[in-house]
Amino acid sequence: MAENSRNGQQQDVNQLLKVRRDKLRELQETGNDPFVHTKFDVTHHSSDVKDNFEELEGKTVSIAGRIMSKRVMGKASFCHIQDLKGTIQSYVARDAIGEEEYKLFKKMDIGDIVGLTGEVFKTKTGETSVHASSITLLTKSLQILPEKYHGLTNTDTRYRQRYVDLIMNEEVKDTFVKRSKIISAIRRYLDSQGFMEVETPMLVSNAGGAAARPFETHFNALDEDLKLRISLELYLKRLIVGGLERVYEIGRVFRNEGLDTRHNPEFTLMELYQAYTDYHGMMDLTENLYRYVAREVLGTTKIVYNGIEIDLGKPFERITMVDAVKKYAGVDFNDINDLESARKVADEKGVVYEQHHKKGDILNLFFETFVEEHLIQPTFLMDHPVEISPLTKRKPDAPEYVERFEFFINGWEMANAYSELNDPIDQRERFKAQEELLAQGDEEANRTDEDFLNALEIGMPPTGGIGYGIDRMCMLLTDSPAIRDVLLFPTMKSLDK
Repeated sequence: MAENSRNGQQQDVNQLLKVRRDKLRELQETGNDPFVHTKFDVTHHSSDVKDNFEELEGKTVSIAGRIMSKRVMGKASFCHIQDLKGTIQSYVARDAIGEEEYKLFKKMDIGDIVGLTGEVFKTKTGETSVHASSITLLTKSLQILPEKYHGLTNTDTRYRQRYVDLIMNEEVKDTFVKRSKIISAIRRYLDSQGFMEVETPMLVSNAGGAAARPFETHFNALDEDLKLRISLELYLKRLIVGGLERVYEIGRVFRNEGLDTRHNPEFTLMELYQAYTDYHGMMDLTENLYRYVAREVLGTTKIVYNGIEIDLGKPFERITMVDAVKKYAGVDFNDINDLESARKVADEKGVVYEQHHKKGDILNLFFETFVEEHLIQPTFLMDHPVEISPLTKRKPDAPEYVERFEFFINGWEMANAYSELNDPIDQRERFKAQEELLAQGDEEANRTDEDFLNALEIGMPPTGGIGYGIDRMCMLLTDSPAIRDVLLFPTMKSLDK
């Protein structure tokens, strides 16, 4: 019975699709082809009319959008038109638009795109509306939108057909409007601080600056293998060497990794570098940036994510990795002096490590196992072990550690910052250690970048640098549960597979 029901539903859909194509053919044969229209002069959007009713009452406006509902009642009808800013009702009467135009209107379908001109008024029920004096079919929709009351709820279909998702789900459109405002606010803040926006290559011979596996491709013209960048770091630092003292880039990076609620293989990263400052300067900048963006986009520094209030207005906590592990795992790595002791305590606590891991790697594993999930309020996790920070300046008083922080909110890493390593000799040694890891099978290890080393030998001033995950920032500020909810077109497995 269920199979028969599905077959019947598909036949009904096929018949409705055929009716729409028949309508299109009839329109074209009678000289009313909707696809010949090249423009329609829009004077107002739906919310403009609603928000300014007293000023616009009785005046003529022109709106354009998609028919989302339609109620035909003989000589007069109502429809709702959806545009960028919302939905507005229109009253369409035969006597106002003419008999021929009214016949054409009655044949229009849900999903058709129209241009409508008329006077602004309120109905007896108090709904702001437009009394149409003309209505023009601008685009014929040949597909059927999801049923109004159930909407589009299947997440796989929503991500694959984002265009339908945007039509059917108002909150989705609101999320992406906010995303645009977030990125605009970031640019305004950095521009006000004297930063210069730049663009650097996406196709690179050496994909460095982060621990990640790159995508690889082949450039036919030069018969050369290239990679898609995994980071923006090494080129931006070259610009600091060249004397551009404050630079930033917002751009796509690509990492050949898995998919989950917080990871997509291509995502938006922002990195910035500032000469003559350090990681403490990057902390101050991050606090100010987050507060500025939240106020600009949401009007408050208190946000709610997944039912939890997060206060961006209070000073952000600053804690070292060693102190955080001591606080949440009860292990003080200040008392652990060698690799053997680190392995022993890891075995006791059930922390799994690999043979090539050193003491600093094991400290980081403790952090990931015991600490990360507790960092809900804004927290700067500082002073990482040198083993996991190949591009960072050592702490002068504790050379096992570096001047680095990761910024956490809601248990997520939101940013990663350094006092940048500008010693070319030390940097070469760090690259050498990365090459050894690469030889041992670590596909995420960095390769030596000779041109970058040459730039450091020219001389890079003391510099603070930071990378922000823009998509996670957008998730947080829009209360979105998954990274796919803030990517217009997330990576999906091909339907052909």
